[in-house]
Amino acid sequence: MRPDWDSYFLEITNVVKKRSTCLRRQVGALIVKNNHILATGYNGVPSKITHCSETGCLREQLNVPSGERHELCRGLHAEQNAIIQAAHHGTSIKDSTLYTNTKPCSICTKMIVNAGIKRIVFEEYYKDKLADNILSETDIILFNVNSDK
Repeated sequence: MRPDWDSYFLEITNVVKKRSTCLRRQVGALIVKNNHILATGYNGVPSKITHCSETGCLREQLNVPSGERHELCRGLHAEQNAIIQAAHHGTSIKDSTLYTNTKPCSICTKMIVNAGIKRIVFEEYYKDKLADNILSETDIILFNVNSDK
């Protein structure tokens, strides 16, 4: 059976996340417009920076719970890396769709809003009240494929 577009692109995010260097959670992201992939991203440290597999996880060392103190991490989120990749290559992502394994956090959500992304499709809900509040004030379409089936 041929998958619908959302299923197809989410399946690709599951391949992209395999490149993640994060020790806690692997996440992949795609930015898509008119059914064409514009950029991809996965969570991990910036280019040419020592991976957490060598340094250890700073968040684990500091006992930071998931969903808190995002700034205490050496890595970037998958959504951030996809947005940065598009900017690096001069690709407009205005009016695009972001596909990701996990609903974006508040930091990524703010970037998504300002980048002009119009739709977010995700598999797993990530509890972040601030992200939920920010999204409620926008016209961004949020689609959880696991709860909306």
